Amino acid sequence: MGIKVFRVAEMVAAEQAADAAGHSYAQMMEMAGAAVARAIQQRWDVAGKEVLVLVGPGNNGGDGLVAGRYLAEAGASVSFYLYRPRDPEKDENYAAVEKMDLFNVTAANDQRYRVLRLRLRSADIIVDALLGTGVDRPIGGELATLLRQVRVGLQERPGSAAGSALALTSVAAVTPSPESDRPVVVAVDVPSGLNSDTGALDPLALPATLTVTFAGPKRGHFIFPGAAAVGELVVADIGIRADLPPVAAVPVQLATAETARALLLPRPQDGHKGTFGTVLVAAGSSHYWGAPLLCGLGAYRAGAGLVALAVPRVVRPVAASRLPEATYPPVPADEDLDEASAVMLLEDAGRYDAMLVGPGLGQAPGFVEALLAQAERLPPLVVDADGLNTLAVLENWASRLPRQTILTPHPGEMARLMGITLSELKERDRVELAREQAQAWGHVVLLKGAYTVVAAPDGEATLLPFATPALSTAGSGDVLAGVIVALLGQGLAPYEAAVLGGYLHGAAGAIAEELAGKSGLLAHEIAEFVMIALRRLTEGSKAGSSEAG
Repeated sequence: MGIKVFRVAEMVAAEQAADAAGHSYAQMMEMAGAAVARAIQQRWDVAGKEVLVLVGPGNNGGDGLVAGRYLAEAGASVSFYLYRPRDPEKDENYAAVEKMDLFNVTAANDQRYRVLRLRLRSADIIVDALLGTGVDRPIGGELATLLRQVRVGLQERPGSAAGSALALTSVAAVTPSPESDRPVVVAVDVPSGLNSDTGALDPLALPATLTVTFAGPKRGHFIFPGAAAVGELVVADIGIRADLPPVAAVPVQLATAETARALLLPRPQDGHKGTFGTVLVAAGSSHYWGAPLLCGLGAYRAGAGLVALAVPRVVRPVAASRLPEATYPPVPADEDLDEASAVMLLEDAGRYDAMLVGPGLGQAPGFVEALLAQAERLPPLVVDADGLNTLAVLENWASRLPRQTILTPHPGEMARLMGITLSELKERDRVELAREQAQAWGHVVLLKGAYTVVAAPDGEATLLPFATPALSTAGSGDVLAGVIVALLGQGLAPYEAAVLGGYLHGAAGAIAEELAGKSGLLAHEIAEFVMIALRRLTEGSKAGSSEAG
């Protein structure tokens, strides 16, 4: 079982079950606070650093008290700013802070927020433990005033944007000047003001550099605009067992490197091209020559043994010159794949371990309908791009596809498949939308976008942890489709192939962003980074085996 992605009600139920099973709320709070401190120490040297902990009235504030205590023990100079008073007779974590003689002040005792602003001016690290996952309404009242003062205090820091009129600027420097002297902000569970179910973000929320969440991420961590305020997201174990019924019942999980690594298939030393899957790609048209090439590159870089590109005659010479490693079935179509092309491909369909239909296909309803008329002869299937657009205009298309076909729509294609407008689709919860349609259609749905969702017909879903603009380039989806069909052809089940394929594609984008930045990546280059992502996963697997030995 991987890391679950919780709704607020699911998280509350999990905590209640853990407490009932003997793992108390106090123990969970201790583990949570310790995890926050540990995550901070792993990233920054805290010895001698100024840490300001903003302490809310509930359990989130308690987590912050624990975290501050551990940071003080590690050599940080820690101060606590309490939104509401806490009674040391009833609050053991606050009592521990007082026993250590650590500076703390309550907002009610801080005239005009002078202490707060003074501490903000010198803080190296701010721990945001004001509001937890239960927030579902706008921040108001005294807390809103406090957060406004936090913003003012940050603006008053030396070197901040508000005081930069005398800053020196090198007009010819290619490397930008260092950023203003702003502290690191660490959010406890969620940035205060983030709705953990919807991703709505209060205007007063404090964007985090790092968010340490507990037991599993929350849906809102992956929904914009709130997702943009999370920063680096770290999941900390607080002792809630995975086998507790409320945890096991959570239908959504997060794909991680460990999840992806567990799906990798072996590459035996005595293998040959047939061992690693023979896949057929039906793609391309007189208007879209590049799509089949990108699919083929994605498939080969994901480990396919042989890729056959079924493309119209007009595309074949160019494709063969750019990808001589592929084979090219002699389909009869000149410019666009047609019914005769489908009949010919169906004759040899049994030779292939998986098939991809759609990228760059253009308007080819006759081709798609002819394939579906004999769907029982098709190998495991992926439908992408124009293949999806063609399905959307066919009657009862879902029931005509082979069982558990993988559908890979972007939001516009998803809206067309559902028969709704794109604006209507954008109003819906992406995770629930994908889950509902996968169940209704009986197929695997990979809904593309920032934090892609993969949903199975049984209601299970996986969120992919990537949101990088590096992948926002023409042809990116063609590479993804090629990666998925390669994994399907190598023997992975449809859902697992979609999860691993989506993970490799997202990881490729993350690696590209790390090495080259957020823009300028070409689609064919994504395929090269897919190979690097695969290598990193494989090397991680070998390292794990070596350590185990």
